[in-house]
Amino acid sequence: MTKTSIAESITAIIEPVVQEESLELVDVEYKKMGKTWTLRIYIDKDRGITVEDCQKVSHQIADMIEIDELIVNPFVLEVSSPGLDRPLKKEKDFLRYRGEPAEVKTFSPIENRRNFQGIIEDCKDQILYLKEDGASIKIPLDTIAKAKRTIEF
Repeated sequence: MTKTSIAESITAIIEPVVQEESLELVDVEYKKMGKTWTLRIYIDKDRGITVEDCQKVSHQIADMIEIDELIVNPFVLEVSSPGLDRPLKKEKDFLRYRGEPAEVKTFSPIENRRNFQGIIEDCKDQILYLKEDGASIKIPLDTIAKAKRTIEF
């Protein structure tokens, strides 16, 4: 199994558990860090995540992953909040932060560029509408390599 398919398989089995706890599964990463594999699960909820939320989800999903034998190598399991600069991946992520600044990087150029910074105007029909310097740029979600909120202090 590849890193991507492992992350997708993990997502499929743990998402119902996370939703049952009234939490949102933001992202799943499976990466090799040095000599150690790390499975990182990001969860969130409207009023923010607590340490207890992370512990509860960690205990529930650790057993599921072991039983399903999805990962054969020893790994470290981390369950945490995505933080203030959480990744934006799904339509609902962009809609949640409508009117706020964001940074977007695309896999391939759009209007001869791959990096954008602007205000999230809307997201519908799998298209992100980003207002940058007064102009609205349409960015298909499947072309986005990375997107996150820009935190201003």
